[in-house]
Amino acid sequence: MFTGIVQSLGQIARLERRAGDVELQIDASGIGGDRLELGASVCVQGVCLTVTRRLERGFSADVSRETLACTTLGAVSVGDTVNLEPAVRAGDALGGHLVSGHVDGVGRLIGLRPDGRSTRLEFEIPPELARYVASKGSICVDGVSLTVNSVDGPRFGVNLIPHTLQATTLGELMPGANVNVEVDMLARYLERLAQFKA
Repeated sequence: MFTGIVQSLGQIARLERRAGDVELQIDASGIGGDRLELGASVCVQGVCLTVTRRLERGFSADVSRETLACTTLGAVSVGDTVNLEPAVRAGDALGGHLVSGHVDGVGRLIGLRPDGRSTRLEFEIPPELARYVASKGSICVDGVSLTVNSVDGPRFGVNLIPHTLQATTLGELMPGANVNVEVDMLARYLERLAQFKA
């Protein structure tokens, strides 16, 4: 479980293809070694990955065909910067919202513009996810917990303050870029519960 508060920026140090799957080596020197133990969960660009090997400056993780096909990790290259967050521990601050790292779909940045000291970004997501997005609700984009400011069908807008633009990969996005999107898990559970009659 994660909070969507990026702890560090990492870098794809090595990418090895193995029978359709990929092993990623990630430079995660900004995260304490005790958070990268074998078997630990780390949110990488919004995707929950398992540490399979500790490295001097980071860790290795296996990425399955399913994850490669359903997230933007299938398009990463050596040298790419990624958002990193280790799993939340009991007693840690919950500054964002509850995030599982199970990406619901890939969205696309369709526009950005200055808005005071912040930047307004507008994304388009797969239509089947639109019902889970609500104005002033939470959404996770590339592992970053964001507040939805507007919703128009499969499109939603968010405002990013200068800190978020500098501390995450969202500041590097240009229109047309694909992003990993995880909708608020509470919306999914509510929908499921509503399907059952008492």
